[in-house]
Amino acid sequence: MKGVHTAMATPFDANGNVDKAAFERLCARQVEAGIHGLVPCGTTGESPVIAPDEWNDLVGIALSVANGKVPVTAGVGTNNTRSTVANCERALAKGADYGLLVLPYYNKPNASGLRLHLAAATKVGLPLVVYHVPGRTAQRLGHELLAELASMPGVAAIKEATGDIRYGADVLALTRTPVLSGDDFTFLPLMTMGGAGVISVVSNVDPAGTVAVYEHAAAGRHAEATAAMFRIWKLTTWLFADVSPVPCKAALADLGLCRPDPRLPLGPYTGPSSRPLLQELGLV
Repeated sequence: MKGVHTAMATPFDANGNVDKAAFERLCARQVEAGIHGLVPCGTTGESPVIAPDEWNDLVGIALSVANGKVPVTAGVGTNNTRSTVANCERALAKGADYGLLVLPYYNKPNASGLRLHLAAATKVGLPLVVYHVPGRTAQRLGHELLAELASMPGVAAIKEATGDIRYGADVLALTRTPVLSGDDFTFLPLMTMGGAGVISVVSNVDPAGTVAVYEHAAAGRHAEATAAMFRIWKLTTWLFADVSPVPCKAALADLGLCRPDPRLPLGPYTGPSSRPLLQELGLV
């Protein structure tokens, strides 16, 4: 697993329901821009407030649009092993290529619990991307333990979202499993250390610009990769000025692609407009 995989935002209509037509357009825009994978129903997709029938629709739409051109990684992780296993089974049955398994949040499992939780999920047979995001789980694993989990059978990749280059490099040194950045700011630095790419928020807004960073870096064009990264740097900073994905959805709305509304308990975006940045990047 490598490249730029977009952590898809979930659009809602004026009544607060999933806007299926808008989501289909968002997915199609990504594929047309040369993205390497779609990731529906992750954190950026507001997974904690997505109902099972909505999950089914969103994953199904992503698979239909991808149509085998790019892999689809469905969000499957919860803090309940039984529901996580059930989600893995559903994703496998629908034809997802991978499952994004966030490490359990709130209950903060010990090392033995994490091993058993992951082992139960991998038994389903769906290749898993283990998602380490201490800012959401309130638990930062030792890099040795994360590397151990990465090397378990059935784990296809790690999404490493500490935003800590040293931590990511420590993990990379201990596993041959692909490590993708889960933090857009560390995308390029991790690639220079052997990282495989990124599961990105920024690519929702500028997919081609994000892909350019990866393609230059993968080809060893370091100056060009750095220039491409700095080209989207201000947008990256803006997109994380409020709780993600609130600014991301505001920017997608400024692009005319969907409504800006998140679903409660996330509130609406109230900061400065993204339009100057989008105009600077030639996106509007």
